[in-house]
Amino acid sequence: MKVLAGVLGALIILIQYPLWLGRGGWLRVWQIDRQLAAQQATNAQLEARNAALTADVLDLQHGYAAIEERARYELGMIKQGEVFYQIANRPAPPAPAAK
Repeated sequence: MKVLAGVLGALIILIQYPLWLGRGGWLRVWQIDRQLAAQQATNAQLEARNAALTADVLDLQHGYAAIEERARYELGMIKQGEVFYQIANRPAPPAPAAK
């Protein structure tokens, strides 16, 4: 009877091996699931970036306001007849000397 129980126990272990550690086992499924979640997060970030770039391209193609804004902020350009005022920050007053 002990031999039969040992053989059945060994068979159960042999049957369980592919389920947990085999090519399509639970551990591999879990690993692939984590990789899928990471890839989906990366894809979501890239889709958001692509949407922003598409909006910029469409705005630049259809309106002069975006072109003017970029020229002002990125290149420091001003319109003809405009007066440019630059306000410099005052330096902080010196701290009182410690006695």
